[in-house]
Amino acid sequence: MKAAIVFDSRTHTTEKAAAFIAEGLKSIGEIEVRCFNIDDADFAYIQQSQLVVFGSPTYMASVTAKMKSWLESNAGKLKLAGKLGGAYATEQYIHGGAENAIQEMLVFMMVMGMMTYSGGSACGKPVIHLGPVGMSQDIESFKELFMTYGQRMGEQLLKLL
Repeated sequence: MKAAIVFDSRTHTTEKAAAFIAEGLKSIGEIEVRCFNIDDADFAYIQQSQLVVFGSPTYMASVTAKMKSWLESNAGKLKLAGKLGGAYATEQYIHGGAENAIQEMLVFMMVMGMMTYSGGSACGKPVIHLGPVGMSQDIESFKELFMTYGQRMGEQLLKLL
């Protein structure tokens, strides 16, 4: 099984969060994971993946303009219908709007025919309702949260296949 984590990152914080999610996914053992900055996305790999997670820094309580444009302009190339999907965000300020950014990516996924998942309260603590959020200035302290999210996404993928 293959999983792709696709992100925009300006200060490498969202990239680090992607690596944490990948670490959680790899702990499942049966999943090959690759992370891609949107500037270097491997469309063939993403198309072959059964799981795709999108991540974005939060700007103006939203995804970056670059991420929004990339998602819209590449929607047809990604071949996302029927895949499992999830989203995460990073932000500089507590209550900086990361939940809005995650919701934007989840809505995009649903419009493209994906099945979205986060685990929600069904998985217990930490409760991750929409997707994990980490503070940019201290992303390392959110490593366990992102790894847990990756593990849960991997477990859900195994249930679906």
